Amino acid sequence: MSKLSDSGFEEDLGSSPIVSPARIDVSPLRSDEVPVGQLSNWYLQYGDIGYTIQREKEAQLHPCRSLARQPQLTAEARCKLVSWLIPVHKHFRLSFECCCLAVNIMDRFLASTPVAADCFQLLGVTALLLASKQVEVGSPRISDLLSFCCDAFNKAQLCNLECLILLRLNFRLAAPTLAFFLDYYTNCAEAAQLVSNNAGTDRFPDTKRHKRCSNLARKVCELSLADYAFNKYPPSLTASCALRLASELLKTDQGLVEHAPVQSQGDQWSSFADEPCSPSASEGDSMAVQGSFHNLAQECKDNLKLLVALNKETLEVMSIM
Repeated sequence: MSKLSDSGFEEDLGSSPIVSPARIDVSPLRSDEVPVGQLSNWYLQYGDIGYTIQREKEAQLHPCRSLARQPQLTAEARCKLVSWLIPVHKHFRLSFECCCLAVNIMDRFLASTPVAADCFQLLGVTALLLASKQVEVGSPRISDLLSFCCDAFNKAQLCNLECLILLRLNFRLAAPTLAFFLDYYTNCAEAAQLVSNNAGTDRFPDTKRHKRCSNLARKVCELSLADYAFNKYPPSLTASCALRLASELLKTDQGLVEHAPVQSQGDQWSSFADEPCSPSASEGDSMAVQGSFHNLAQECKDNLKLLVALNKETLEVMSIM
């Protein structure tokens, strides 16, 4: 007889298994699937409004020091877990938005609740399940998720932790993520390119370069997800700096081997680390705030450069996947 699991999904149905239909990818944040020369539908409909809302929520839902209350967990342990979650989410064909949200959920829970080292992996897959329920059409089966943990945990443990996470987060799962801001900035640059090249024509000279730039920036963002040092930067800033760095890297003949000089002001990507994610301020102290933010943006981009330099082989492998 069919029975729903604690998470509301039919599993282990015995003699009458239900074969799940082929999964359809309809996530609005799958910018890598947008046809060349076109903008995302979500951006055309409510991109600027969505960006404003997410920027207002960013400070409240971004844990800068999630490991401060964790006596048993280290930045290295977090790096290993997130590095493991990234290929797991790709195996289930989940969106990058889902992966980023899972890391956000995990970090927000860590900021409020001490977690034992032997339960850390369970927290990772539970956060991924919750994120998939929030942004995906279909979620992975619990049994399939647990199989990636070598069956070290059971379904009851995962469901109990799922309930605890929901309580600690007060059921506030949605949060601004790297994926959202990266997609928004990519669409902004694409829109500006379409305007400058006359949107009424069928030719888009720089579209392929923009595509490569956004894909490389996404790989850089994946690397930053696993590095705890980047938790101190808001995701809007990291996304904009990743785009700017990706643009500079693509300007060199050697790609990831050397770094190009600072861009000219005409580059479509160059303004993202300066304007879109700068904090609001009154006229009296706007200059001081902008100066401080510019320093933070430069620091973030320099750290991303170092991260890329230290992970060139990993980045090349990620580009093939």
